[in-house]
Amino acid sequence: MKIILKENMKNLGHQGDVVEVKNGYANNYLFPRGMAVMATASNLKMHEENNRQGALKREKMKTDALSLAEQLKDMSITIGTKAGANGKIFGSITPLQVAQALKVKGFEIDRRKIEINDVKTLGNYEAILNLHRDVTVNIAVEVIAE
Repeated sequence: MKIILKENMKNLGHQGDVVEVKNGYANNYLFPRGMAVMATASNLKMHEENNRQGALKREKMKTDALSLAEQLKDMSITIGTKAGANGKIFGSITPLQVAQALKVKGFEIDRRKIEINDVKTLGNYEAILNLHRDVTVNIAVEVIAE
């Protein structure tokens, strides 16, 4: 079934994309939650018109994301956490903690736009910030013991 996404979905597509999904996934998950609409002829026409009208807005969002990426590209953040004697931390470092550390430095980034691999020990890691559909930036994350 062809659908039009109303919001960004990891592993499926970005807002406004026309994608093919299984009928059950669309009918039982995407449609009831308002995440997508069926790609009928009228919905596709409306989608094209919205794309045409929203081109300037999307371009501004992209330039804003590019300027933010320039500010963040050499950024390094430090996160303090409790750790055992062997360097293993209690719990793990989450995207929420990275977002809070960035907020302290003056950058408001949504935690859902941050990807970080499993961080279970002290050391240096890399977090990926998905600022826009076409703009990603990597920042250094240092995990230290408190």
